[in-house]
Amino acid sequence: MKDILGDKVEKVVVFDRIVDSPCCLVIGEYGWTTNMKRIMKVQALRDNNMSSYMSSKKMMEINPDNGIMEELRKKTEANKNNKSVKDLVLLLFETALLTSSFSLDDPNTFAAKIHWMLKLGLSIEEEETDGDDTDMPALEEDGAEESKMEEVD
Repeated sequence: MKDILGDKVEKVVVFDRIVDSPCCLVIGEYGWTTNMKRIMKVQALRDNNMSSYMSSKKMMEINPDNGIMEELRKKTEANKNNKSVKDLVLLLFETALLTSSFSLDDPNTFAAKIHWMLKLGLSIEEEETDGDDTDMPALEEDGAEESKMEEVD
């Protein structure tokens, strides 16, 4: 998991204090809390160097007893370079970011992953369009739109 996540986390440790969730993110003892990071990010007179010395790396704690982590371990042992394992680890990391009160770097990518998972769960396959867009309305002429804008002015 550390190889997949790279610099996003300092280390990944197996911990038994987590009960329900497969993983969580924690920060070091001397770093800023997530709320303090949010406050400092929006300060008007903030120095960019300030966040580098007070922010600590995140540590990912995983729950070995969780079913998700057990299946992920089995898939990893079967094929270490499996792309779906990498995608699932990144999805677990992003959900741990949210549940641990961190903010996502790219919420649109996270939403696309969730939509992809919903499609898989509902057995919806991606439909390829081959130029037959009967549901799309016909495009209007460029001159017609200019006249509408002139009417508004």
